[in-house]
Amino acid sequence: MKLVLAMMKHETNTFSPIVTDWARFESWGLYTGQAAIDAYGKTNMPLGVYLKLARDYGAEVVLPMAAEAMPGGLVTADAYQRMTDPILAAVRAGCDGCLLDLHGAMVVEGTEDGEGTLLEQIRAIAPELPIAVTLDLHCNLTPKMVGNCTALIGYKTYPHVDMDVVADRIGRVVMPVIAGQRKAPAMALRQLPLLSQTLCQGTDDEPMKSAIAACCAEEAAGLPAASVFGGFAMADIRDAGTTVITVGDDQAQADAAADRIAAKVWDKRDIHIYQHRDLAESVAKAKQLSDGPVILLDHADNCGSGGTQDVMKVIAEVLRQGLEDVAVGAVWDPEAVQAMQKAGIGATVTLELGGKSDIPALGLKGKPLKLTGRVRTITDGEWIVRGPMYTGFKVMMGPTAVLEVDGRMQIVVVSRHHEPWDTGVFRSVGIDPEHKRYLLLKSRIHYRAGFAPLAKATFTLDGEGATTSDNSILKYEKLRRPIYPLDRINDWNA
Repeated sequence: MKLVLAMMKHETNTFSPIVTDWARFESWGLYTGQAAIDAYGKTNMPLGVYLKLARDYGAEVVLPMAAEAMPGGLVTADAYQRMTDPILAAVRAGCDGCLLDLHGAMVVEGTEDGEGTLLEQIRAIAPELPIAVTLDLHCNLTPKMVGNCTALIGYKTYPHVDMDVVADRIGRVVMPVIAGQRKAPAMALRQLPLLSQTLCQGTDDEPMKSAIAACCAEEAAGLPAASVFGGFAMADIRDAGTTVITVGDDQAQADAAADRIAAKVWDKRDIHIYQHRDLAESVAKAKQLSDGPVILLDHADNCGSGGTQDVMKVIAEVLRQGLEDVAVGAVWDPEAVQAMQKAGIGATVTLELGGKSDIPALGLKGKPLKLTGRVRTITDGEWIVRGPMYTGFKVMMGPTAVLEVDGRMQIVVVSRHHEPWDTGVFRSVGIDPEHKRYLLLKSRIHYRAGFAPLAKATFTLDGEGATTSDNSILKYEKLRRPIYPLDRINDWNA
């Protein structure tokens, strides 16, 4: 048996000004061949599981591409071709099956559906090839993706701590097809007219908690696989939004389960929409708490959804109100890091921190915050994830420094975008997060993977940025309509 394994992942925010080019993939982690096996073989990511399944079956493995970039704007056509060409060449050379670790929300110059286009191209080369696909919970699932693979599945947790579990499940559905031990399963897609907001998709909370429970119940009753994709509303494409996909032993089983799950998701559509709060009032309430750590979420500037990670509005308000013992993770500002490196540890510096990025899609101009502080730490920004999400993965934040302001706030400043889902963002620079009164994180939900066990309380702070949870201020031109809540709809399958 010969298998082609590959990873190609990017969550594209079409409102983000960040260019997602080849260099951005290289800076996060781009590997081929044996280097990819070495990088991911001992992780809990889908590629690590696929490698184990291949060993279990005694299969020969070809791994032409393992590429991922932090979310941002459109993927360039050049970067896309440089990722897909090796995958297509490996399939063209001949194989018995293909196991793919994809995201599901990649938008490329020239195609709204990066994953569906890749799968369609693979199918054109090998029409009968069994293909298994894992996708992120924030996938904007398209008919093209479903129609060009054998079976697919999505993560059931947000933060994504079950990547290995779902990859194993879908692998064990498709590997027997590759081995000729079972027929190909059937799939049923239900595309709901619902534009769910990412901040409302945490799987420990409603509405996703019960949606995932419905999927698990169907699987426990014998369905091979079931997934609910919350979708990614920060993409102005036709197929953005919430979907249900089921994998059944036959079409009737898949259809019945998909209808049951979709109805339950639609019944809770109102709580897929975030309710905004006044920033100053939220910070004032947080200030009243004495027992920490208290989590402060600057969710509108989350680089994990394509934010620039340099909007200073929330940080400025926290400083204005005088909160004490605050650690910030993290601000993207390579120029500030260079200035702190030049000054050296212990030096006092005055910086125009952050605010280097304009966000034209939202009409926002970059607004740096002038701060004077002490350079506390300088590192290379490299560390290994020890928490439950991306376990074993090597993070490369680039040259990193900590600026301490007025003895009240320690700001981790990075040269590469990185969402703080693991405590390593602080521990790697000498900050013990469990002993801070406040942890100000540029994150939405993924922070829970590493920080939820520490939190005494959590506040969502409604600032500004390319990952705003106010979809009403976004200009959608390509999104299919009608769709809730932009339009009033009563019946999901009308």
